[in-house]
Amino acid sequence: MPERAFPETRLSDLFGVRYPIVQAPMAGGFTTPELVAAVSEAGALGSIGAAMLSPEELRDAIAAVRQLTARPFGVNVFADLDPPAVPDEDRLAEINRVLAPFRAELGLPDPAGPPSAPPPGRVREQIAVVAEERVPVLSFTLGIPPFELAKEVGAMVLGTATTVAEAIELEARGIDVVVAQGSEAGGHRGTFIGPFDAGLVGGLALLPQVVDHIEAPVVLAGGIMDGRGIAAALALGADGAQLGTAFIGCPESGTPPGYRQALSEATADSTAVTAVYSGRPARALRTPLIQALEQSGIEPLPFPLQGMLLLDIRAAAAAQGRADLLFLLAGQGAGQIRSLPAAELVETLVRETSDAIGRLS
Repeated sequence: MPERAFPETRLSDLFGVRYPIVQAPMAGGFTTPELVAAVSEAGALGSIGAAMLSPEELRDAIAAVRQLTARPFGVNVFADLDPPAVPDEDRLAEINRVLAPFRAELGLPDPAGPPSAPPPGRVREQIAVVAEERVPVLSFTLGIPPFELAKEVGAMVLGTATTVAEAIELEARGIDVVVAQGSEAGGHRGTFIGPFDAGLVGGLALLPQVVDHIEAPVVLAGGIMDGRGIAAALALGADGAQLGTAFIGCPESGTPPGYRQALSEATADSTAVTAVYSGRPARALRTPLIQALEQSGIEPLPFPLQGMLLLDIRAAAAAQGRADLLFLLAGQGAGQIRSLPAAELVETLVRETSDAIGRLS
């Protein structure tokens, strides 16, 4: 890809990449090794979404990326995947009654017992793999995990903040880069200080305040789908931008066709922040399944048990092409999704950013 005029930021030097563009690390099979490697090869930073991977699966994913590229990439983990208490049997039964018609549609049997959570200590094991494999970038969300082992071997560490207070706390704990997650962002909300609602701040309001309160480089995430959004982030003081939904449309991603179609048909008001699918607030497209769970009024099981309870529905829906029953995580700009190969998308983003900045100057 030809070099283009592009603003220099601290992020490029820290990560060793040409462009301060981060492909968001989306867990659940979307960030395949092929996608991560293609993004990194194109000069941006590809990222493995490792939250649901076992240590062995993560090690395999890292090896697969390295077979495809020698450029820097990152691994992302969730901070609070330690298993919660066994769910209340009555609440579990009520939720399963709401889910019964959807399971029947898919030809699924009733679940035999309560959902099982990941084994304790999973996050520490994942970070140990990142350190052992000398992955150059570690990122995290939903809190602050014990990241020191990765940092000791030279990894750059990114933490997610949805408020100024969280950004200040991350910097105080020694992270290298703050990802400011605006309320427009798809996926799980990273709020870890104070009530969840306090973290629903739009990116244009959140970013300048974070930049004014910390010295660490800041990356803006949330609803960015093209170079105009990247240019806006840089203009507001960011050292880079993180895009997730924009990369779901790439053929290298592990996105089911129905998921891509649903995103392409989305409008600005098609998404909602809800906890009913996974147990933790996340922005996703509204679907009949989400509406049924919300209308039931039943409190979801603690994260990640609620999501584990729906795993059979998600798997069967993906196999049967039922996008309306999937967990369609997406940012508010979902309708702008483009079906471009990852390298071409990065090149397009770079060109659009340069053009936007050129128009302003």
